[in-house]
Amino acid sequence: MPRWGMVIDLDKCTACQACVVACQAENNVPFVGEREYERSRSISWMNVLRETEGVYPDVKIRYIPRPCMQCDNPPCTRVCPVHATYLNPEGIVAQVYYRCIGCRFCVAACPYTVKYFNWYDYHDRMPAESRKSDSPDVTPRPKGVVEKCTFCHHRLMKAKDRAAMEKREVAEGEYIPACAEVCPAKAISFGDLSDEKSHVSRLAKSSRAFRLMEDLGTKPKVIYLAEQTNNG
Repeated sequence: MPRWGMVIDLDKCTACQACVVACQAENNVPFVGEREYERSRSISWMNVLRETEGVYPDVKIRYIPRPCMQCDNPPCTRVCPVHATYLNPEGIVAQVYYRCIGCRFCVAACPYTVKYFNWYDYHDRMPAESRKSDSPDVTPRPKGVVEKCTFCHHRLMKAKDRAAMEKREVAEGEYIPACAEVCPAKAISFGDLSDEKSHVSRLAKSSRAFRLMEDLGTKPKVIYLAEQTNNG
């Protein structure tokens, strides 16, 4: 059974945010508008965080792309009273929208703040012409549910269907989320972490590899490669 994971090389990332735009378009993530954003009601499945290091004037800015961490020990799944979010057998923390009752316990439990509550029927409020640009493979989420990154799970379903018709397993590189596909710097690698021969598995064993807030014991499957410094 595969364990899908992602490795993000911070030494390659240019913070261009192509991954953010691709995720928004691929998964029908709504644009909430300036007014809702100011009320802390933003929805963005993929973010590029900015942090500063050092003291002025010797300040260095670092950028960290942040999707859902797809934890192997996810705290969000333990607090959901209706089992709307769960860890599936392939390691993806799934979100079943028709079960969600909007209690937002999972939002509070997630230490990475990657779950978002849908306050309005954003897609229904869009002009009819704009709705034609929605991805037909992903259902727009209704008002009152929590949504989040799913590693573009619909792409996995397509790859599985194709492999089943050809009577084979899903090949490496056949299933890639939108964010990894569009990254111009090839900073995002994706694949099966349980396959020791896969590219992503080899990267995960790098001496530069680390996980966000690893000490919490959530066991994220999004792994980062630290920036390399030139001390010479």
